[in-house]
Amino acid sequence: MRDSVVNTPHQFDTATAVADAVARRVGDRHLLLLTDYDGTLAELAPTPGEAVLTEIGHEVVTRSSQLLASARDLVDFARHGRAILSGELSLGVIPTLAPYVLPRVLPKLQERYPELQVELRETQTGVLVDELTRGHLDVIMLALPVTESDLETMPLFDDPFLLAVPAGDARPRTGRITSRDIDRDRLILLEEGHCLRDQALAFCANSRRGGSMGLGATSLATVMQMVANGYGVTLVPQVAVDVEVRDDRVRLLRFVSPQPGRTIGLAWRRTSPRKSDFIALGEIAKDAIRTS
Repeated sequence: MRDSVVNTPHQFDTATAVADAVARRVGDRHLLLLTDYDGTLAELAPTPGEAVLTEIGHEVVTRSSQLLASARDLVDFARHGRAILSGELSLGVIPTLAPYVLPRVLPKLQERYPELQVELRETQTGVLVDELTRGHLDVIMLALPVTESDLETMPLFDDPFLLAVPAGDARPRTGRITSRDIDRDRLILLEEGHCLRDQALAFCANSRRGGSMGLGATSLATVMQMVANGYGVTLVPQVAVDVEVRDDRVRLLRFVSPQPGRTIGLAWRRTSPRKSDFIALGEIAKDAIRTS
């Protein structure tokens, strides 16, 4: 299935455009699908030299991605059939976890499994899940649940949310709050695509006032600077507190039970032969969070 493109002279431009379109969607520049170029898989776009996948083309690309992922799993089985957590491991982590969890996990991982070479990918949940299912990543750390039926998951720890407010906020320091104590007009969120944003919106559905939240940022560090300077409030995960809440201009308020939060876990393809590796990685992560 690799590098299999059939061209005729009068079809060359069409074939090239279709092959490029398919290769981009599969995520492997070396994967080009065999087709008669009669419009079954892709159609030429208005822009010269470009093609758009048809519905059948999308299905072919999806199935091809699954085949490639299975092929990579087979290679993993041959390479890693013996030693636990050895060789290469491509790990994806969401941005609202990586700066806070990895400094605790990686030293323990290196100490216990010095033969392991970790390749890290930090990006938003949707991208990580897509790259995992395509076989470009071995395992990802994210907020559960995931909806993809072909992925297996392992819960690691619960991560409650706290409300970060400016130090001069009038609310008592020792009191507990509810979602109704949050003014949506002052709630600062991460930009769209971050699961922490979606979780905050879900929890604040019953908060005071119904205004839209126009402020957003690409990192939690930026959000916390906005709070420190009095521009609003935000939900901050417990796991991030030691790193992000060092400014005396910010204080934290806890919620009444049941506290809002997220469950952090690992996810991997059900077809992967490295389940024992991922479970071992999960146990190290649990230990690192518990003892830190």
